Amino acid sequence: MLPYLMGFLAAAAVGFAVTPVIRRIAIRLNALDRPVRRSTHKRAVPHLGGLAIYLAFAAGAVVTSGVGSRDVRAILFGGLLVLALGMVDDFHNLRPIWKFLGQVIAAGIVVAMGAQIQFVSHPLTEGMIFLGSWSIPVTMFWIVAMMNVMNFTDGLDGLAAGVASIASLTLFVVSLRAGYTPTALLMAVLAGSTLGFLPHNFNPARIFMGDAGALFLGFTLAVLAIGGTVKQATTIALAVPMIALGLPIVDTALAITRRVANGRPFHQADRGHLHHRLMGLGLTQRQTVIVLYGVSAWLGLSAIVVAEAPGLPGFALVSLVIAALFYGSVKLGALQSGTESEHHRG
Repeated sequence: MLPYLMGFLAAAAVGFAVTPVIRRIAIRLNALDRPVRRSTHKRAVPHLGGLAIYLAFAAGAVVTSGVGSRDVRAILFGGLLVLALGMVDDFHNLRPIWKFLGQVIAAGIVVAMGAQIQFVSHPLTEGMIFLGSWSIPVTMFWIVAMMNVMNFTDGLDGLAAGVASIASLTLFVVSLRAGYTPTALLMAVLAGSTLGFLPHNFNPARIFMGDAGALFLGFTLAVLAIGGTVKQATTIALAVPMIALGLPIVDTALAITRRVANGRPFHQADRGHLHHRLMGLGLTQRQTVIVLYGVSAWLGLSAIVVAEAPGLPGFALVSLVIAALFYGSVKLGALQSGTESEHHRG
């Protein structure tokens, strides 16, 4: 376990130490998220935290895995593009089409470097379904979707960083038990980089990760999931990382459904997310984030159990977990029309 612990601690130490430096640079560059009438924060907050997360991950990955690993190269090169795309959006509020095209290019880099979902497991047996020519579009869809899922989640101080930490620790355990040690090591590094950043980002946040950080986290989790959990013929393929990231995935799916049903662009922000609904019940920002951490931890444990459950029992458990999550979200009013757009980056 020593290499995993070293990778985790190295990334956490770099993340914790470099974030205040990035914060000071952001202030000098006037890279500030200033509050408007719809904001949940009341003061200007620097928004270059994604750069700190990237540097922490890069340091931990290079120290523990080197640059010879395909996954490391894919994440560092593709992730750098994602980071730059998010930073440009943080400064200039890119049109959705340009953001999407940048995400597709980043996903294409990963595919070109050989990281692909080549098969999925049959939901009722332990057999495999080979994707063939569908491998490339499925892989690119997975990566782009996870980037946007994490970006949609970044609505409260510390929420996206905490959820990403829990998901990466979950997938670390699953990858380790499956024998995918390189992926497990990088999952430990990713968990360290987000947890090192989190003390500076938890409410009241001194720095936001911005779109740059959220997109990078979604990108990295997606790529590492390809390298580890989805290769297991004894699991329900993508179900394991999907359950681990179940909270942001379900929240995003309901948000898109809600907006389209109300005749609004699916990418237009509103106040109908799960964290808004919880705050509407009277919870504070901190209480809301802690509750959602608890939900993510429950999903993480469920994902670990699913990874050990073959065939029909695993399929039944996946169905039960997804149904419970959707039911709870709908009961909170996640399909009801949200009020006007919100301006906040965690």
